[in-house]
Amino acid sequence: MVYVLCAVLALTVLLLAWKILLLRRSAEEIRRGLQERLETDTNTLLSISSRDAAMRRLAAGLNGQLRLLRQERQRHQQGDRALKEAVTGVSHDLRTPLTAIRGYLDLLEGEEKSENAGRYLLLIRERTEHLQQLMEEFFQDSVALAADRSPAPEETSLNRALEGALAAWYAVLRARGIAPDVSLPETAVVRRLDGGALNRVLNNILSNAVKYSAGDLTVSLRGDGTLTFSNSAPGMTPVLAERLFDRYFTVETGRRATGLGLSIARNLAERMGGSLTARCQDEVLTVTLRFPAEDRSSGEF
Repeated sequence: MVYVLCAVLALTVLLLAWKILLLRRSAEEIRRGLQERLETDTNTLLSISSRDAAMRRLAAGLNGQLRLLRQERQRHQQGDRALKEAVTGVSHDLRTPLTAIRGYLDLLEGEEKSENAGRYLLLIRERTEHLQQLMEEFFQDSVALAADRSPAPEETSLNRALEGALAAWYAVLRARGIAPDVSLPETAVVRRLDGGALNRVLNNILSNAVKYSAGDLTVSLRGDGTLTFSNSAPGMTPVLAERLFDRYFTVETGRRATGLGLSIARNLAERMGGSLTARCQDEVLTVTLRFPAEDRSSGEF
């Protein structure tokens, strides 16, 4: 009798162990399947090999939540796409009348006018140019954040890209009385990056330096892929430096800015696997752009 009870007990233990093993296998299938579907945009649902009613109900419940999540994701993507298309369309539509206005302003410059009329005309031109700049940055912002842009990573020399950007800004810097102090390594610092996006990042950083600099600019590139841009910025504080990356945020000294430049630059830098930060100490603003040696391009362009 004892042997029979022991055999029954042993069989029960084996059955329970087998049941637990099957449940653990089903749980692992659900975990892997859920992780895969959350990380990729797929229409497939969870499926498990187990016939256990409880585990199948769990899978069915998760599939219901996945359907809702997919619907919300699609609604968000459609709304985001519609917003970007609207911004792009409005920016494009406003270019034509703005161009016409600037043309008529050029014609008025050659006409005889009173001192007051000349002053008013100058104010109108300044406001028109500011509006055109704003529309252009709205347009570029929608393009830069477009989710369906194809990646274009290539071997890119940070030295050459930085030299090109500084050369393009030479006239503007000179007009502001800024003579950049540039330090570059002798050897090329090469990363796999989107050349156009990198140029946009550097241009936006230099544009920011022109807006806030008190007349100086120090630019350096290290062999580890770190670029720094430092300049005196009266009135700048550590708190304001952090907010420079907030979209549409501007400070008093940059009142003609749209508040999009550094926001776009950070977005592009991060999508290429880099980082963009800013800090302020004793009214000296330092913007740091880093591209690590590891190939961490996300390929989301």
